[in-house]
Amino acid sequence: MHTKLFHIVFSVIFLTLGTTSVFSQDNPIPGTVTLTKTDLQKVKDSTVVDTSKKSKPFLEGVVNMKAKEYEKLDQKKKTVTLHDEAEIYYTDFELKAGKIVLDYEKNLVYAGRLKDSAGNYIQRPVFKQGQNIIEPDSIIFHTKSKRAKVWNSRTTQGELFIKAEISKKENDSVYFMKNARMTTSKNIDDPEYYFLVRKVKFVPKKKVVAGLTNMVIMDVPTPIGLPFAYFPITEKSLSGFIMPTPGQNNRQGYFLQNGGYYFALSDYYDLAVLGDYYTNGSYGLRAESNYAKRYKFNGRVNIRFENNIVSERGFPDYVKSRQYNIQWSHAQDAKASADSRFSASVNLGSSQYFRQSINMNNVGSSLNNNLSSSVSFSKTFRTVPQVNMSVSATHSQNTNTQIINMTLPTFQASVDRIFPFAPKDGIKKGIIKNINLQYNLRGENRIQTNDSLFFTSQMFRDAKSGFQHSIPISTNFKIFKYFSVSAGTTYNEVWVMNTIKKSFNPTENKVVTQDVNGFEAFRTYNFTAGIGTTLYGTFNFGEDKKIQAIRHVMRPNIGYGYTPNFNQYFEKYALDATGINFADYTKFEGGLFGSPSNNFSNRMNFSVSNTFEAKVRDKESKKGEAKKVMLLNNLNFAIGYDIAADSLKWSEISVSGGTQLLKQKMNVNFAAILDAFAIDNTGRRIDKLNIDNGGSLLRLPRANMTINYNFSSNDFDKKDKESKQNLQNGGTGDDLFGRSTDLSDSRQSLFNKDKENDNKNLEWYSYKIPWDLRLAYSVTYNNSNRQNEIQSHSVMASGNFELAPRWKVGFSSGYDFKQKGVTFTQLRFERDLESWRMSFNWVPFGTNTYWGFFIGISSSIFSDIKYEKRQLPDRVFR
Repeated sequence: MHTKLFHIVFSVIFLTLGTTSVFSQDNPIPGTVTLTKTDLQKVKDSTVVDTSKKSKPFLEGVVNMKAKEYEKLDQKKKTVTLHDEAEIYYTDFELKAGKIVLDYEKNLVYAGRLKDSAGNYIQRPVFKQGQNIIEPDSIIFHTKSKRAKVWNSRTTQGELFIKAEISKKENDSVYFMKNARMTTSKNIDDPEYYFLVRKVKFVPKKKVVAGLTNMVIMDVPTPIGLPFAYFPITEKSLSGFIMPTPGQNNRQGYFLQNGGYYFALSDYYDLAVLGDYYTNGSYGLRAESNYAKRYKFNGRVNIRFENNIVSERGFPDYVKSRQYNIQWSHAQDAKASADSRFSASVNLGSSQYFRQSINMNNVGSSLNNNLSSSVSFSKTFRTVPQVNMSVSATHSQNTNTQIINMTLPTFQASVDRIFPFAPKDGIKKGIIKNINLQYNLRGENRIQTNDSLFFTSQMFRDAKSGFQHSIPISTNFKIFKYFSVSAGTTYNEVWVMNTIKKSFNPTENKVVTQDVNGFEAFRTYNFTAGIGTTLYGTFNFGEDKKIQAIRHVMRPNIGYGYTPNFNQYFEKYALDATGINFADYTKFEGGLFGSPSNNFSNRMNFSVSNTFEAKVRDKESKKGEAKKVMLLNNLNFAIGYDIAADSLKWSEISVSGGTQLLKQKMNVNFAAILDAFAIDNTGRRIDKLNIDNGGSLLRLPRANMTINYNFSSNDFDKKDKESKQNLQNGGTGDDLFGRSTDLSDSRQSLFNKDKENDNKNLEWYSYKIPWDLRLAYSVTYNNSNRQNEIQSHSVMASGNFELAPRWKVGFSSGYDFKQKGVTFTQLRFERDLESWRMSFNWVPFGTNTYWGFFIGISSSIFSDIKYEKRQLPDRVFR
């Protein structure tokens, strides 16, 4: 009876409020008051039954409310009070608070906090209506007009956090606030900075119109302010002006950089047009566009042009240079297509762009000697056998020599491997069943030119075109159970559109080479075979020893190769006017896919690879278990023997190896060439043993070694943390050559740290200072002509240290022992001020001498509130 009466009372309450729709809950929580349409029908007078006319139900759903401590109904005051963890779900809003009072006569809802035993306020109200969420100290809400008055409201709009002393809600789209604090700090109750606004009109997701506003830093008012302000708030991109950054350069004068206009063209792509202007007449233009379509593709296009002028006309150091750079990256979503794929990675332009560009001090790019591009489309045809096809265009550019190599385009097609003698079902076993063949087709239009002739008619006239057909046939089988044998032959047919003709020109008295256009073809074939096995050896020292055992894995291999000569493709030409001296040549010399050889080759190759692994006692294991330690990842030897050669049958000995030391943190790789034969005064190998020529048993013509060691404070804490490095514009994968710094956006961190993870633990570090360090050592030895010299010898280092919470210091430097000088050096300092960031980046000496200071708000919404000062490098123009 008590439950039924409670249902009747709450039915009257919500009928008074004029409720037409409510939220429902299928599984009510214990203690929750629930109204249903059946309960409302029971409220009617049971003595009056009208069977001729059915009344329309007052409620279309269920109303839920609950409280942890008590739910109190006061019929005299017409109120319902919910105490402790109170919740109401009513029409289009949700309300949670420590205490909620519902005045069903005045259609008002009051919500506020509670005090705990220590006198602190707890259970702040959370009011949600649609997508808007407000967390005030207290609130009054009119259920019919939807108006509300809020004290100390807290709301979030994108990156902006707003706390207002008093807020009034007029309707679903307009709010008025008094003494509001606007900040991007996540600590909205005690922010390190905020904008104090006396009066605000706030339209969620659209705009904020503010009256008198001034900036407050650490609760200290500043004179920075505006008489009024307008802040657009939207989830969609908006077009607008981009404010430039002023500065001064020794050789270009004063400047404005990175100013322009942003075009929000659609939800799928945008465009930013930026420009620079320098008082000496230099200028730069850039167009940047990003595009994306969900589950289809995404990409970015950057086009840059600079007209650089150094000094002034009439002065001896006056130089004028025009540079450009084009970048395009395109990635297809894996879900877009299973059988076709399109991708692009383009970085081409003037060879000196990154070295002479003033706008971007991208150190990794200015030290990089190569630019490369690739655009490709591939498709798979699900036939039997399967066919794969691809079309690509590639570009490779050496910025030192300014030589450009392009394939425009390259066509490739291949038919999947066919086993003509193997059953459709069953194991392919034996020499016959394992016979397989393929068909590969490759077509190229290759261009080699230089920077000055790029995309001119001369560049296309020098293009070479051709096709290569290849059919490899191979098989493999085992003999004597442990030996694996492979054998195969390859047939090649090459079609070319460009050949040469050599002849002696008596007028010029020299041999001339003429280019001949027209279709020509040649055909070659060869035969290869190999036999190999794997040998295992274990040397046991006893389980009581520190090193319990050493395991040696050896993989010897003997290979054989046979290639006949193809004299039918060779012709003779006169070397002089006597008509006596002749030489052979093939018109296919310098072709796209090589040329036939008139040298008979009958060669054997011997190689062996070794791996050494130790089993040692693990001190950290509680059970005394052993662990494996790699001694040598690989140790390889290789040598060749030419059966058909008249002399110098044995080739040089190739030795290479590598290992990982210090818990696999240090990578050591080495390689060397050993030779048992001597050389003459010109450096050519002669058919005489080096030991018989007064030397040692083996010569060492060339050798090199590299060592890389990466370690950090996490290694000692037995934790791993991934480090990321910006690779944009050709920077290296580590920061040994310095961090790439984009001057167009100084808000980016110099250390690429995850700010949320960094701020989880902010106590002083005591003796634990997070740090990471990378060392790289490289040495190359050359004695190919008895010069006995160290060709290159350098060591490089980079590291980062967190001296205190939010204080980071980094460096990159090195020393070249060959040139006896310090390599590129960069120092980085950064102070994380929570919502602000302060940084100093300094290159103290060298051709890229530079320093830059920045302090500003990290959030993009207030990106123009900053102070920035920098001294750009004085570029060297050649």
